[in-house]
Amino acid sequence: MTEKHKIRKWPLPSFAKTFKLTFLFATSTFILIPFYATFLGGFKSTGELRTQPFSLPEKWDLSHYQQILSDPSLWQMLANSFLYTFLTISFTLLIASMVAFTFSHIHFFGKRFAYSYLISGMMFPAATAILSLFIKIRDFGLLDSTIGLVLPQIAFGLAMSVLFFKSFFEQLPKELFEAAMVDGCSYLRFFFQIIIPLSTPILATVGVFLLVSSWNSYILPLILLNSPDKYPWTLGLMQFRGQYNVEWNLVLGYITVTIIPAIVFFLLAQRYIVAGLSQGAVKG
Repeated sequence: MTEKHKIRKWPLPSFAKTFKLTFLFATSTFILIPFYATFLGGFKSTGELRTQPFSLPEKWDLSHYQQILSDPSLWQMLANSFLYTFLTISFTLLIASMVAFTFSHIHFFGKRFAYSYLISGMMFPAATAILSLFIKIRDFGLLDSTIGLVLPQIAFGLAMSVLFFKSFFEQLPKELFEAAMVDGCSYLRFFFQIIIPLSTPILATVGVFLLVSSWNSYILPLILLNSPDKYPWTLGLMQFRGQYNVEWNLVLGYITVTIIPAIVFFLLAQRYIVAGLSQGAVKG
């Protein structure tokens, strides 16, 4: 065997590939380090948490997680969060998909103006309208009720959802719509029997965004709910805050337990999310 064949040359990565890998590694580290510190913080004492927040615990103390999991109020707040999130996702997906289908396949006077007006809602976060929203919900008599909390979350999630759905629906072949019309298919039948079965990826993608927004909502429940038995898990953090100190190890353990359902949902829907994003969910 010649010397030329003994030495194997490995191709050097290009600058673009090196930059991409470095960026992905830095982004992953930036996201994972807080998760790592939060998970371990639930096993540490307060003193160790302050002096060594990122190291492994000297002694794995399970008492904090046992205290959190044995508290009945945790399960009540998790059940409330499941209910609010389920209602928000279900109604937002239904309304937004029907509105987006109308904008993408039906022509009517003022269509572009109506769509621009609806999408402009993305520029206004919920915190900017919290006072007027509180007054309106109070006038309707919906304070401290499930519907009074879910309705604003649906309203604030519609603009982004319609944008994603409309972009996806416009990627579908127009021949489907034309063939269905020729066969006498109504709009509702075409939407529920043809469009919705083809929209699993975008439903999962939008559903995850809505899940994160509703599951982590803090300001709206704080303003609109008064009864502790209706609190979502985010308001449960207040029970670990005393007059002079905060039990950070309990707070970190509580956050670790309560974000597990969101992570599980994301992992289950991951395949559909990638498909939804790759099929035009974020185009135009």
